[in-house]
Amino acid sequence: MGQPRLAIKQDMPRVLELIQELATFEKEADAVEVTLTDLEQDGFGPHPKFTCFVIEAEGKVEGIALVYPRYSTWKGGILHLEDLIVSENSRGLGLGTQLLNAVVSYGQQLGVKRVSWEVLDWNDPAIAFYESKGADVKRDWNVVHLDENGIKNYLEQL
Repeated sequence: MGQPRLAIKQDMPRVLELIQELATFEKEADAVEVTLTDLEQDGFGPHPKFTCFVIEAEGKVEGIALVYPRYSTWKGGILHLEDLIVSENSRGLGLGTQLLNAVVSYGQQLGVKRVSWEVLDWNDPAIAFYESKGADVKRDWNVVHLDENGIKNYLEQL
């Protein structure tokens, strides 16, 4: 088992596989719209939109943590953890802890005031994991999304 490292463009096919695995686990298998080209361009183009950490087990990428900067009007700079994914067959090996360690260390290096992310309310193992690391799971907040169709419909009503 290796240490987390920054992903390279060549990791993106496996990253996409893990994204799809997570979507299936979260009962949203058909929701993944991002493509390999998107990941390669958005992560490794002239203005990267995200940073991705990967971790290998037995020579294969078995976990990822994808992050990007945000800004809080109350706190200032924030690092948002979009997804922390460990392949189902590699769970329990400590890969998630190592990835979260890398993300928190990266956030500290950036000087952010907070690292934030969401977790599904029915994902009890993930909630227990995050709380065991000292995270405060905000159960009184709702996540709000305006998807592509929602954006289009919103703007048509202006």
